[in-house]
Amino acid sequence: MKKKKPKRDTIPQKIWYFIWHDDSIISWIVNVILAFLIVKFIFYPGLSIITGTPLPLVAVISPSMEHRVSTETSTPIICGGPTDKQGKLNLEDWWIECGSWYEINTEITLQDFEKFPLKNGFNKGDIILLRGTKKLSVGDIIVFESKKPYPIIHRIIEKNEMIKTKGDNNAGLIMDSELNEENITRDLIIGKAYARIPYLGYVKIWFTNFINLFIN
Repeated sequence: MKKKKPKRDTIPQKIWYFIWHDDSIISWIVNVILAFLIVKFIFYPGLSIITGTPLPLVAVISPSMEHRVSTETSTPIICGGPTDKQGKLNLEDWWIECGSWYEINTEITLQDFEKFPLKNGFNKGDIILLRGTKKLSVGDIIVFESKKPYPIIHRIIEKNEMIKTKGDNNAGLIMDSELNEENITRDLIIGKAYARIPYLGYVKIWFTNFINLFIN
């Protein structure tokens, strides 16, 4: 049976056909533009209202929260130190490699870490979903602003008047002219993480790198 073609008698019908059925390059370009506009001006603002944060999702652009051995150097490392392990580590193996910092510098134990949100960390290229930050606890992962040109997403390791954070895969706290992780004030916090979408953030990373080729 021959498939019936959509009607194209009126202007709305012609527009509908052009968007959903036309395979021309111009139609594809229009679809990409429409998708961008819908996400930016409808989906994203709506998600911000629901989650209670102006940044409801963020693409992870660094490996600072990974529980994975890095092989980008001559010696495999994790949490700033050499290791004989490989690849992604489960929590127990990760703690053997990285837990001594917490045991020396905080009151956080392996048993505490097992109860933390996203206890196994996450990877560069993941999308992290955020919500509002009315209640914060040690172990929560927050996104916050600093003098760096991009938001930071690290875990709370101490909470008093000031909040102290650390990246799971970092050797220690970042303390430089752009960021002091010993003194994060609440007004800098954008949201806290509650879920991840693996690797989808690479779309944004690749797109940003592509645009930078023409800017720089």
